[in-house]
Amino acid sequence: MSRLIINPLNKKSKINKEVYGHFSEHLGRGIYEGIFVGKTSDIPNVNGIRRDVVKALKHIKVPVLRWPGGCFADTYQWQDGIGSPDKRKRMINTNWGGVVEDNSFGTHEFLDLCQQVGCEPYITANMGTGSVREMTDWLEYLTSDADTPLTQRRKENGREKPFPVKYWGIGNENWGGGGNMLAQQYAYEYRKYSAFCGPSRLYRIACGANEDDYQWTDTLMKLLTIPAAFHTEVFEGLSMHYYTAVGGLQQKGHATEFGADEYYELLKRTMYMDELLTRHSTIMDVYDPDRRIGLVVDEWGIWHKAMEGENPAFLYQQNTMRDAVSAAVTLNLFNRHSERVVMANLAQMVNVLQSLILTQDDKIVRTPTYHVFDLYKVHQESTLIDSFIETSEIEGMKAIHESASMDEKGNINITVCNLDYDRSRDLDVLLVETGIEAAEAQLLQGRPQEYNTFAAPDNLKLQKMETVITERGVRLMLPPCSVTRLTVIPKGAK
Repeated sequence: MSRLIINPLNKKSKINKEVYGHFSEHLGRGIYEGIFVGKTSDIPNVNGIRRDVVKALKHIKVPVLRWPGGCFADTYQWQDGIGSPDKRKRMINTNWGGVVEDNSFGTHEFLDLCQQVGCEPYITANMGTGSVREMTDWLEYLTSDADTPLTQRRKENGREKPFPVKYWGIGNENWGGGGNMLAQQYAYEYRKYSAFCGPSRLYRIACGANEDDYQWTDTLMKLLTIPAAFHTEVFEGLSMHYYTAVGGLQQKGHATEFGADEYYELLKRTMYMDELLTRHSTIMDVYDPDRRIGLVVDEWGIWHKAMEGENPAFLYQQNTMRDAVSAAVTLNLFNRHSERVVMANLAQMVNVLQSLILTQDDKIVRTPTYHVFDLYKVHQESTLIDSFIETSEIEGMKAIHESASMDEKGNINITVCNLDYDRSRDLDVLLVETGIEAAEAQLLQGRPQEYNTFAAPDNLKLQKMETVITERGVRLMLPPCSVTRLTVIPKGAK
């Protein structure tokens, strides 16, 4: 019997809703077909944006969406994606397959998508092949209410009022495809770009490290926490990227054909996120002890080999219960590091890498990872509370992984993963000095290799789970390879 001890009296940091954010890039069928089908499509849409996808995203309360990349942002010219669609400039997508990009999905379409979903836009500016002037023009076009040629152009394109853009990334992976810069070089370039970002209401996000490049983080924190003129701050967030892959990104494993060894390898690589968050946060604490600057994990997820028969540059892959458990562990870790992690963006939202949704013509499939985000949405804007698991280890990991939070009504939400490949585990959840009025649980379970298809879209879905209220808490039976959300209503809760 495993024991999970929850102490609701020990309240910790707020879990920002933006931790449950997403990312969508001009890559393969991520935008076109996946989100945008055009106004004349037979697939039901609003302004060319799929109704079924928007409905699914609203259900899980997507809080923020990053766009246009990713690597695509490094060559994106924003003015190519505004105005009449039939007059927009066509280009070659040199990053992802060399296909023609017609720019029919641009700034207005993206911000319309965000409005339909009800989420905040997070725009990444082009530092790779762009310029400060190009970025400032885009900001003026988007956010200014002055009477200028650029704002007049925005109005001619159908938007009278400024767009409500808050999150602004300056560059993408500038240590790699975004310019092959050294950390010092990027820091100096960033300070220049940041100086022209205009309104202080922008949340400016600097390009942070690739995985465990702690020197990059140290250099940027050292150089960017030196106040600019008039002692103003120059950034609010620092990004980090980490992809989980069996054998590493150079090798990658198969999405659906694997055994127990590869299953556990993927989960161990998922757990590495804990070390990354801890060590990057520790460096940030040296320069920012008050934690004014947020850590933004704006690309994370699982990278398998592309599905056979698909263009390998389109990064289309299936999504199994193994991926769902990995996503759940990662979200637990973000919750547990919420004193520093303020945003995260799963790569990617539709039809690319660890997708929430797969599309085929007028059909959609909600992946197991989608259902994890459905289970975990209760953590958004809640307060992390203390939790401790007593359980056996398997393959060097604790067999059960968890996080817990309290919402504004005083209800306690506990998300628990049984990492075991083929063994169920009994769990006693014990609450410190807390009486229980009621408890209910939902569950996602299946064999590690199982997934949803267009022929069987509900093969894996959320199920109601039995709970037994005990004298001190709640007792659960966790199936192997499963994710559970337990909601406890304490006595005296609102």
